Amino acid sequence: MATPRHTDIVIPLFDHFEPLDAIGPYEILAYVPGATVQFVAAEPGLVQDVLGSLPVHVPTGYAEVEQCDVLLVPGGGSFKAMVDDADFLGWVRRTHAGTRFTTSVCTGSLVLGAAGLLDGLTATTHWDAAADLESYGAVYTPERVVRQGRVITSAGVSSGIDMAVRLAALLTDDVTAQAIQLYTEYDPQPPFDTGSVAKAPPEVLERARALSPPTSPSPRSSPAPSRSPG
Repeated sequence: MATPRHTDIVIPLFDHFEPLDAIGPYEILAYVPGATVQFVAAEPGLVQDVLGSLPVHVPTGYAEVEQCDVLLVPGGGSFKAMVDDADFLGWVRRTHAGTRFTTSVCTGSLVLGAAGLLDGLTATTHWDAAADLESYGAVYTPERVVRQGRVITSAGVSSGIDMAVRLAALLTDDVTAQAIQLYTEYDPQPPFDTGSVAKAPPEVLERARALSPPTSPSPRSSPAPSRSPG
């Protein structure tokens, strides 16, 4: 077996990030041979997840990272601060210029959109943020994973795992990605078939719209585009 190529993967975190958006792909990508996954934040220190019980110590500020092979932007309950942060968006644009792949999970795609990386591209995001995505010039599709050249977006929360498995194949080969999928026993068999808007009955959709993480403001009361989870 050939010596694996070294791959730097960077995942920026921010207060009230959606944990599975970041940790799901991290669990997959950390097994890519030769890969190093690094979390960064605006400033070194603790970053709190949107559910309120998973503080993460991030030792590195994003400004310390000038380049990487893969940039993966998660979403979360207060991503609005990120789409309004000119310094962060500038860093995303500069980093994207040298990546092999720039990716997002859920409302992380709105960060890519705000950075001007999705204009004219087909992309996906959480179903409740489709209009926000299109406000940045993207064409929304409800697909779980969308690749446009070296830009890959994924839909809500759990779809980031699908994206990471596909990315693992692009970074290595199909057999390696399948081996990672097997090792992590990623074989979804949900008890209900209501995981997309197209499948969910009206009462489930209404209940889903009312959900709100316990430590974040109600999605319905936050200014757009921060109304959506993930």
